[in-house]
Amino acid sequence: MAVVGGVCAQTAQPAKELNIYSARHYQTDEQLYGGFTKETGIKINRIEASDNALIERLKSEGAKSPADVILLVDAARLWRAEKDGMFQPVKSTFIDERIPANLRAKADGGGSTWVGYSTRARVIVYNKARVKPEDVNTYEKLADPVNKGQVCTRSGSHPYMLSLVGAMIDRSGEAATEAWAKGMVANQARAPRGGDTDQIKAVAAGECGVALTNSYYLVRMMRSTKPEDQALMAKVGFIWPNQATSGTHINIAGGGIAKNAPHPEAAKKFLEYLATDAAQVYFADGNNEWPAVASVQVENPGLKALGNFKAEDVSVAAMGRNQITAQKILDRARFK
Repeated sequence: MAVVGGVCAQTAQPAKELNIYSARHYQTDEQLYGGFTKETGIKINRIEASDNALIERLKSEGAKSPADVILLVDAARLWRAEKDGMFQPVKSTFIDERIPANLRAKADGGGSTWVGYSTRARVIVYNKARVKPEDVNTYEKLADPVNKGQVCTRSGSHPYMLSLVGAMIDRSGEAATEAWAKGMVANQARAPRGGDTDQIKAVAAGECGVALTNSYYLVRMMRSTKPEDQALMAKVGFIWPNQATSGTHINIAGGGIAKNAPHPEAAKKFLEYLATDAAQVYFADGNNEWPAVASVQVENPGLKALGNFKAEDVSVAAMGRNQITAQKILDRARFK
């Protein structure tokens, strides 16, 4: 596919191209884009970069940006882009009927500025030889003194952590969340570092006893045919946290129409396409994510192996709004 270059001024003719800025770096998304082009005849031009790099690029381009659609990962990043004025609302009955309200930005009557199209869970992994599952079956128990010296996490400034803490603020309040953050720091096996796959490997190696990871990283390791990955996973158990209480934390990947989109109608078509059954199956099969549309059935063996679970009922928009408070709490707790 071509890279975004110059974009002609919008005319009355239907758009024949669409410019997407995407923070998704999954090869399987090629099928997703190809399906849209086949269905509509609209060619997709794409720029891929990290979430932060895309946001900075959009800021520098300003009103002259050629971006039509912005795809980002994590509610915290989508909220940040919304606060920076990078989206325009999309009003779509189809999207509203397909995507649950708690997976969309809060609408003000003019439509949602961004929409979640796939979900992932924040699960707990533990070393089978070192940790009892009943000691780590909730997020709150990770901060209990019984787990002192056992906990590994990624950075406290990472959006995955900010969204989790944002959800805890919404559910339990700031005081309880700050007490949890301080307990997490007290229980750390080492200073936070690395990505989610690094946390899984550290648990398997015994560097720590328990860690947090997004579900699709776990499924990726579970589905790996590499002998070394299979050996690691034999040492690791996983838990759906908080099944007897609030449910497991859920986050999203999503997107919206860029504020200065040259092809807004084509952009709306693309966002509606992402909510179709065919596109939703791509998310599940391609990157081990769950469809945002509840009625869509998937056959991904890795997701099936995880089984069913109770998800928390916290709006992703609230998680985003709480991220500034979340960062202040983590800073006060000295969560690096």
